[in-house]
Amino acid sequence: MTDTPDMPETDEAASAAVPAAGGDVPPDRLAISPRSPHFDGDLLARGIGIRFKGVEKNNVEEYSISEGWIRVQAGKTMDRRGQPLTLKLSGPVEAWYKDLGDDAPVARKD
Repeated sequence: MTDTPDMPETDEAASAAVPAAGGDVPPDRLAISPRSPHFDGDLLARGIGIRFKGVEKNNVEEYSISEGWIRVQAGKTMDRRGQPLTLKLSGPVEAWYKDLGDDAPVARKD
């Protein structure tokens, strides 16, 4: 059972777990395939915007900011396991959470 004095400590711990808006940026690497070790459904549910070489993309399967690449689907072609074939494109990558609006902090390699 929880006493009244413990309640503020729980609230403080919960607020400390939520990152501030200034530092709330997507992870360095993320994938939309549940088979990938870089998959995170909770982060994807927030909506992530990707800008590649200055152009906003909406067909990105996976990205890595630090390594500077994205993977996009190669048309409707499938591999022998029924997974879409992807192309790895190299260049500058930027990512942000769409739910934070137009002034969202952007994760990029500097």
